Amino acid sequence: MENLALIDSFSEFKDDKLIDRVTLMAILEDVFRNALKKKFGSDDNFDIIINPDKGDMEIWQRRVIVADDDLDLDHLEITLTEARKIEPDFEIGEEVSEEVKLIDLGRRAILALRQNLISKIHEHDNTNLYKQFKDLIGDIYTAEVHHVRPRVVILVDDEGNEIVLPKEKQIPSDFFRKGDNVRGIIESVELKGNKPQIIMSRTSEKFLEKLFEQEIPEVFDGLIMVKNVVRIPGEKAKVAVDSYDDRIDPVGACVGMKGSRIHGIVRELGNENIDVINYTTNTQLYITRALSPAKVSSIKINEETKRAEVFLKLEEVSKAIGRGGHNIRLAGQLTGYELDVIREGNVAEEEDDVELTEFSDEIEAWVIEEFAKIGLDTARSVLKQDVNDLVRRTDLEEETIIDVMNILKAEFNS
Repeated sequence: MENLALIDSFSEFKDDKLIDRVTLMAILEDVFRNALKKKFGSDDNFDIIINPDKGDMEIWQRRVIVADDDLDLDHLEITLTEARKIEPDFEIGEEVSEEVKLIDLGRRAILALRQNLISKIHEHDNTNLYKQFKDLIGDIYTAEVHHVRPRVVILVDDEGNEIVLPKEKQIPSDFFRKGDNVRGIIESVELKGNKPQIIMSRTSEKFLEKLFEQEIPEVFDGLIMVKNVVRIPGEKAKVAVDSYDDRIDPVGACVGMKGSRIHGIVRELGNENIDVINYTTNTQLYITRALSPAKVSSIKINEETKRAEVFLKLEEVSKAIGRGGHNIRLAGQLTGYELDVIREGNVAEEEDDVELTEFSDEIEAWVIEEFAKIGLDTARSVLKQDVNDLVRRTDLEEETIIDVMNILKAEFNS
């Protein structure tokens, strides 16, 4: 087999890996030089001539002519008799260049060359892939579901690159089938051995921020800034936005008419409830906005401990805390303050109130816990609520809530 035929057989990797021919030739030269070093101990007296346009290469060995009885290093020297077979007028001390055919290296060496070439091309591809996706960290990316496993979803992009979406990076309500298109952000690229592992996330705050950039033109153009994002994936999120232009209402622009602009983002995140609020450097006002939809009576802030006492009327407490405590937890994360709720209201009523746990002989513990999750831990705090509102905010049936209210009313009517 001649050099050109061998090169063509190796060049199949060019088509498979979309590697350009010049790069392939550079890799080939490196591979062949390694093979020459292995066979002859050195490649210093070898010239490799590559023609990337034709995809051909030649290997020439340079050796010094010595007397027939003076041969010491046959890979560096050639006897006068052998030299004159090439050119009859050669003399001792002159240098001879002789072409080396790859087939002369032997079948085993050629197989090793091929394996080495595969390894080098994979290394080249992996390096490029690592650099490519390192530059994409924090950006939204779309890929197709290739395989669904219990703890991970394997995605493949248009170029055949494998992307990993771990279970913990999925929104709890996510459900994927083979062939589905999935959006997320490239969160990290990790080297596993020599192969880069590309990690996608749909739970990152950055994903929600990037969705705002993608779906809301004013955010994309820089007219509106996303100042902070906090979220409990699939449940609730709070986004603080601001604008340099006083003529722009940042919240209105982000939400859109009847929620038209934010609807696509909510749907993408599995119906995650998104509160958009106006950012401000006024801490009290910022905390007040962050606790929406609750109406705050007053706030007492301790800057040293980064704590704030939030005073609320009894009927506002459950709104401030939110289902499962999500609202107050996210408000604290958004503002950077630990928030303590202080109830204010009718003193007589408070003194007359009864903890729900006192009814544990009549109301099951898990039902009491459901009320506690939304900040309702006394009888009067439950009785002040609307039944339909409680059905919406808890995992309780309407019939159960009515039964509980009847039990509580009996306490105060007796």
